[in-house]
Amino acid sequence: MSYKENIKQFELLKKPDAIIFDWDNTLVDTWPLIHQAINNAMRFMDKDEWTIQDVKNNVHKSMRESFPLIFGSDWEKAGEIYKNSYRNIHLDQLSFLPGARDLISVMKKRKIPAFIVSNKIGSTLRKEAKKLNIDKEFFSLVGSMDSSFDKPNKEPVELALLGSNIDPKKHNVWFVGDTVADIDCAYNSGCRPIIYGCDNIISKTIESVIYEKGRNHEGPIALYFDHQQVIDKINQHS
Repeated sequence: MSYKENIKQFELLKKPDAIIFDWDNTLVDTWPLIHQAINNAMRFMDKDEWTIQDVKNNVHKSMRESFPLIFGSDWEKAGEIYKNSYRNIHLDQLSFLPGARDLISVMKKRKIPAFIVSNKIGSTLRKEAKKLNIDKEFFSLVGSMDSSFDKPNKEPVELALLGSNIDPKKHNVWFVGDTVADIDCAYNSGCRPIIYGCDNIISKTIESVIYEKGRNHEGPIALYFDHQQVIDKINQHS
């Protein structure tokens, strides 16, 4: 698919006053890490392993919301296996997606406030950002368990923006992410949803009717595939 109308919507966007980013597979490449960790949990719980595509098609909710659906009453035990497996590898194997580090630098240079709202456990999120030496370049980094609810609820966004003087009702705030949880969180918090097509594809968690018409039928949701496009957008208006 060409996603022509979605790309056109991105091209028409005005420079953002602030950007909220998802983390996993929006700024950093973690699909291989998630795949390895979840299959360790699957084996331990005597369940069939997932392919990498299974992971991409199903992982977008936080652990406390998704694991009960996968593992039932034993979800907390499976969660511990997953967390331990992930922690054993993530800091050594974590890497930026193409253009992500440059985008973060350009936002800092242009004084555009940046935030992270992720469904990854908050303490793990902040360890990863620190490992990549970018934790100080975001106003806040909010993850799962930092607030009472996770994406797509608006509460983690409100926590992330607290004290920033950024208000989605008054400012042009983009919410950039790769899954339906990010889109719905943007809508719920009054931000502008922007889809990042990780690996040049749109996540199967986003139904075509959503990206083609918008959640509220307001029109196609803006889409881009290369972080350089955001850099160009920012520099174009600076």
